[in-house]
Formats: sequence, C-alpha cells, structure tokens
Amino acid sequence: MLTVAITGGIGSGKSALADLLVARGAILIDADQIAREVVEPGRPALTELVEAFGDEIVRADGSLDRQRLADVAFADPDGVAQLNAIMHPAISDELLARRELVREGDGVALFAIPLLTAGHRDVLDLDLVVVVDCPIDVAIERLISQRAFSAADAAARVASQISREERAELADFVVENDGDLASLEAKADELWSTLCQGMSDGG
Repeated sequence: MLTVAITGGIGSGKSALADLLVARGAILIDADQIAREVVEPGRPALTELVEAFGDEIVRADGSLDRQRLADVAFADPDGVAQLNAIMHPAISDELLARRELVREGDGVALFAIPLLTAGHRDVLDLDLVVVVDCPIDVAIERLISQRAFSAADAAARVASQISREERAELADFVVENDGDLASLEAKADELWSTLCQGMSDGG
C-alpha cells in the first residue's frame, strides 16, 4: 500500500483532485469526514466540547451545532486553543486507526488532511505528500463563486492559513491548480501514473 497525503489551502481544489484520484482507484481517508464522525452523539470528543463550551452547542436531537460551536470557540484565542486541544487528538487517533487498517493492503491510500504538518509524515508513516496549490486571487474567486463566501470572508479565510511557501515545503509533489477541471483531470492522470509507478517500485 502506497500511503499518500493530499493537502492544500482553502479554495485550492484539493478535494477536487482527491475525488479524481479516488475515481482512478485510490482509497480515501478524509480528515474532514473524521472530524465530523468524532463529534457524533455518544463520542467522547462531543462530551469534552460540551464541557468546554456549554450545552448551547448541542441541538435538541443531541447532535453538534457546528455553527454555534464556531461562534463560541472562535470568539477569542483561548477558545480556539481549547477547541484544537479537544479536536486534534481525537482526529489524530482516528487517522492512526485508519492507517493501521490499510497498512497490509494494496493500492493507494489517500489521506486528505487540510491541516497537514511535518509531524503527520512520521506519525502516519506517509510515503508521499501532494500539495495542491493555486494563486491567492484564484482561491478567493473560487470561494466567492463556488461556495458563496463574501469577498471579505474569503480573503480572511485564505489569510488565516499558513503561507503557500510553508505548505510547499512539505510536498513531494506540487500540483498547480490554476486552470479549469479539464486541466486538473490531466494533472490527475499524470499524478496517478506516478503513484502507480511508486507502487510497482515498492513504495
């Protein structure tokens, strides 16, 4: 099993590239999906969030009100620190569990991790890191046109992340996604060919 992380800034198109690689045969382990699963009713992380931020973050049906949590947690730096201290270990534990499940398999295991750090490579025993990149103005335009962000919100979200240069330092491959879907599909084909070659070479 070739284990590959894919990451990129908001609006870069990392999810689009991940979908294209899955269509070509990759197995996807999505950190965003895991983040939703670890706060489902009955899970320890949800209990910790309620203890930290109050019952108001839970809907009547017992599920997490994500918007309410964000409103409370992002109101000050201490709230963000509390949120991260609860969520990051829960997500990391589940990523490790998924890593063990695919360790003895064949093919390409694709770990989609928006907040990838250098530590993930060692902890998850990653073979390769793919960074999806695009110019900042392109990312902002995508957030406005495709996800209904206001211009100010889009700019703020992009500015709050690590720099493109910092992210590129983590990469074995950088996929420049500044064009249309047809262009990205061609790059997905090229990357998939490279990954398949990596599998045949033994990872």
